[in-house]
Amino acid sequence: MNHPIIPIVVLDDAVKQRKRQAPKGRRVDPAALAEVQSLLRETSRKPDMLIEHLHKIQDRFGHLSAAHLAALAQEMGMAQTEVYEVATFYHHFDVVKEGQSAPAALTVRVCDGLSCEMAGAKDLLGKLPALLGREVRVISAPCIGRCEQAPAAVVGQNPVPMASAELIVAAVRAQAIRHEPAGFMDLAAYRAAGGYVLLQQCLAGERDVESVIKTLEDAGLRGLGGAGFPAGRKWRIVRAETAPRLMAINIDEGEPGTFKDRTYLERDPHRFLEGMLIAAWAVGIAKIYIYLRDEYHGCRHMLEAELDKLRLTPPMAGMPEIELRRGAGAYICGEESAMMESIEGKRGLPRLRPPYVAQVGLFGRPTLEHNFETLHWVRELLEKGGPWFASHGRHGRKGLRSFSVSGRVKQPGVKLAPAGITVQELIDEHCGGMLDGHTLYGYLPGGASGGILPASLNHIPLDFDTLQAYGSFIGSAAVIVLSDKDSASDAARNMMRFFQHESCGQCTPCRVGTAKAVTLMNKTSWDLALVAELSQVMRDASICGLGQAAPNPMDSVVKYFPQELS
Repeated sequence: MNHPIIPIVVLDDAVKQRKRQAPKGRRVDPAALAEVQSLLRETSRKPDMLIEHLHKIQDRFGHLSAAHLAALAQEMGMAQTEVYEVATFYHHFDVVKEGQSAPAALTVRVCDGLSCEMAGAKDLLGKLPALLGREVRVISAPCIGRCEQAPAAVVGQNPVPMASAELIVAAVRAQAIRHEPAGFMDLAAYRAAGGYVLLQQCLAGERDVESVIKTLEDAGLRGLGGAGFPAGRKWRIVRAETAPRLMAINIDEGEPGTFKDRTYLERDPHRFLEGMLIAAWAVGIAKIYIYLRDEYHGCRHMLEAELDKLRLTPPMAGMPEIELRRGAGAYICGEESAMMESIEGKRGLPRLRPPYVAQVGLFGRPTLEHNFETLHWVRELLEKGGPWFASHGRHGRKGLRSFSVSGRVKQPGVKLAPAGITVQELIDEHCGGMLDGHTLYGYLPGGASGGILPASLNHIPLDFDTLQAYGSFIGSAAVIVLSDKDSASDAARNMMRFFQHESCGQCTPCRVGTAKAVTLMNKTSWDLALVAELSQVMRDASICGLGQAAPNPMDSVVKYFPQELS
């Protein structure tokens, strides 16, 4: 049987080299490549800088085109699919596929979080498209961390507090970005008020590491991002690990109802930075990463400027390198391991545990992870002592708590109050009472994740370890107050839509469970048996706290507000 002769083609070395250099996927447009190179300039092309570089392109062109993504992939030596999957994971990146139209040059985001919804965000979303026309894109956005200013919106990168249609139209015309929040203490003012003296005492040996950590332990300082892990114990654990050790600081603050970190950062950034450097000295940190949510543009510009000043006149010899990293609109990155994945330039997918981040964290190194506010307290605790902090408190609890209060109160905002204070005391003593014509109906003690409690439970101490018996928890102390004009079931639906939107999609119980919960909750009559079964599966099988806590608002309605389901 005769077989056809197949010619053998021998490629010369030049052709082989061209094939090796050609990227997989679409060809790279030379003009797009030149634009990307111009934006990146001399900055690192390491993979962990991917999200930072995506921001540069988005800021410059208003979106991410297929041509620019391909060019960025080549410039960074990454696969185009890897760049694409990261870009499409984060809400603030507008990826425009080939053949699609680019979005409008200016975007107005109206927060549809619970506090803003209660303040009229839906009406704003209904009015604005007709007022602004096709040249401006109007979209809803999950909580933007300005719940005390509800309803809040963002025009481009400029926040509009207590927004009305008229204010937003004026902001669109001005398009001014507030680079520096009003009323903050810069480096010169902070040093004049005794700033960084405590750090100098530590470096000079006037305070040793053991005494510093012991003070934190005596004060009972716990992580203030939600988990509540004892800060002193965390420092000991990471200090005992093999160097080099890293630090990651979470200022993502995406929990609906939470805005305390932003408030403190706007006023006194160096108090936090000094606490950060004291922690770095005590634990032996080689490099620090600060992860700041993308919605806080004013804070970012201000913090970049203050860090530049600090680097020019460092308060310590051999100060660790500090990198400020920018989030991209993903609530899940408030979870510590998802945040670290994002800092590494990846999708913010939570990691399975063990290992824990104290042993294997950023870039595989032992990592001290902290919320902003925890470090904000370090200087004051060391100056006044652990017993001073512990001397505050009510109803058998110790310490002080920063409550982010929003909703139906006369004076919303960050309220520094004794740990263990009740919601009724918080409203009456710190918030000027309920709004006129409103009566307390319920409250969320810990943001979206913390469940909803009825007015009849207004006597429970608000602190760690006191709310679990009621199917709730304090989390980041984000208190949203509902009145008799509100519905707990509507509030729960708002929260579950948020969880559905923010699920990273990694695990089925959360990805499918949140969507199924929204469907069940939108029905006139809830199937209580199915709701209970779905809740249990999500709690038992979700990888991280998002899916595990997502059923809390839904279960709270069933338990405490059954009258709304009949």
